[in-house]
Amino acid sequence: MNTERFLADLCNERDRLDQAIAALESLDGAGARRGRPALTGHAPKRRGRRRMSAAARKRIGEAKRKWWASRRANAGARSAATRSAAARTKTRVKGRRRGGISAAGRKRLSEMMKKRWAERKKQKGAG
Repeated sequence: MNTERFLADLCNERDRLDQAIAALESLDGAGARRGRPALTGHAPKRRGRRRMSAAARKRIGEAKRKWWASRRANAGARSAATRSAAARTKTRVKGRRRGGISAAGRKRLSEMMKKRWAERKKQKGAG
């Protein structure tokens, strides 16, 4: 069978089916297509940016100012623990804490590492 003829037959069949569907949809409203209309040959119009009315912008602004005022009011009532935690975070510089490790802590770590390396050296020599 010739491919072009086969393709033409399929297109004719599709057109007949489309006509039958359109006829059935026009008979009663229940079969009518709902929602977004079918795309036609032309591109849909692009909508512009959504605009907000001045009244809506004012209402949203007032609500946000009220929200910030309540946040500031609640900030004064924070517990001492929360305030000290906030103070600790302020001492950080670029993600690092200031001060680092104490001298005693550094000495303790040094002793631990010396002991660990001595054990490893002993195991390596025995094995």
